[in-house]
Amino acid sequence: MNSQKMAYDIDEMPPLKEAIILAFQHLFAMFGATILVPILVNAAAGSEVLTIPVALVTSGIGTLIYILCTKGKSPVYLGSSFAFIVPIAAAYTKAGIAGAMTGIMVVGLIYVLVAIIIHFAGKEWLEKLLPPVVIGPMIMIIGLGLAPSAISQIGLADGSALEWKVILVAFVSFITTAIVMTKAKGFFKIIPFLIGIITGYIVAVCLGMIDFKPVAEASWFSLPKFKIVFKDYSLNFTALLTIAPIALVTLCEHIGDHTSLSNIIGRDLIKDPGLDKTLLGDGLATFAAGLLGGPANTTYGENTSVVGMTKVASVKVIGLAAIIAIIIGFLGKFTALVSTIPNAVLGGVSLLLYGFIAVNGLKVLIKNQVDFDDSKNIIVASSMLVLGLGGAAVAIVSGDLSLTISGMSLAAIFGILLNSILPGEKKPIATLVEDARAVKTDMNKLKRDIKDELTVELKEDILKTIREEMNKTNKKKK
Repeated sequence: MNSQKMAYDIDEMPPLKEAIILAFQHLFAMFGATILVPILVNAAAGSEVLTIPVALVTSGIGTLIYILCTKGKSPVYLGSSFAFIVPIAAAYTKAGIAGAMTGIMVVGLIYVLVAIIIHFAGKEWLEKLLPPVVIGPMIMIIGLGLAPSAISQIGLADGSALEWKVILVAFVSFITTAIVMTKAKGFFKIIPFLIGIITGYIVAVCLGMIDFKPVAEASWFSLPKFKIVFKDYSLNFTALLTIAPIALVTLCEHIGDHTSLSNIIGRDLIKDPGLDKTLLGDGLATFAAGLLGGPANTTYGENTSVVGMTKVASVKVIGLAAIIAIIIGFLGKFTALVSTIPNAVLGGVSLLLYGFIAVNGLKVLIKNQVDFDDSKNIIVASSMLVLGLGGAAVAIVSGDLSLTISGMSLAAIFGILLNSILPGEKKPIATLVEDARAVKTDMNKLKRDIKDELTVELKEDILKTIREEMNKTNKKKK
């Protein structure tokens, strides 16, 4: 996998002022989804199960754990996982906070177990199980599956009344981000989302859409409501089967996100730092979240999009964003202020973010030259897309077992099974000959391109050497 041109690569650190701004951009990218998980879990459970400050702190701690496990080789941010919203609420209903948090910790340990197996048994079996024809649609579903959320945020969902203020703010956020991405130069080009959010927020303030009362009432410093095992609750395995099986499903999401990020930064993260280390980091992060009373963690596609569109892959920036998230979790007023960002602003920016994820899935198929003249590949990809985007869901309820598989998770499982069962088509000799000729043509073109590129570089080197020698000569004469 060839290295893509990054403004800042994984091991590079921007100047501190730039790094702080870039870190806040990552913070804003994950903020909406991270705080939404506690809100939705509490609504489903009818009680306060999770809190926003704890979700922010555990996402920051989890990201730092992940960075340590991957030795700073993967620019991934971990945030609250949407896949566990219903299971956490169900576990809480059955066994209280003890059942929910015990289940989350066990999920983390399942990740760790799979990481250990991969470390000793290798990951070749996993690569065969998840070829590009499965991974590509999986990534597309992740992005397109989030599309309804963006449409709802900007006030264009079916059945919703049109509000000109919401649409105007969303449009300003969207068009500002797009213009900055395409026209800006220098540092501004790598913070388009932050500029879009700030511009949209200012317009929202001018239109009277922001209520600052919660900010005024919030205290400057407040200790998050951590729920510590053995202090606030004891381990309870009663509802374990309600939440633990989801880990087997979110493994696919983990692999899909890392494959998408690999494609963006031009480094195969599945090989280096390795799937065993990325899973270990994700697992320990989720275990730590459960230990403190937070939601299960997952890799965030929103932050992956930020890396791709800004060309900033610096792990140090991700780490700085994690530290800021932890600090914000203790700052009552700042948490309240960021919470006032309207959905219209987040939705306008998300139109680009979510679409970018989907396009990367398409790039996986193109880069790996998936042959869609083969009926097997058509069946696998098309079935996955329809199941993943069509709202299909399979619910299994039996005693203590309550498992719902839907969306990308269901599509991934179905795609894996189809790809394993269906036989591939054997190409006729004429087709093979035609493919061979096409490959030869591509190779010849590649040789010419390399030759031309080397010629240009050689000329530049020669001119540079001549200029240096002339400068030396002129200095001697003086």
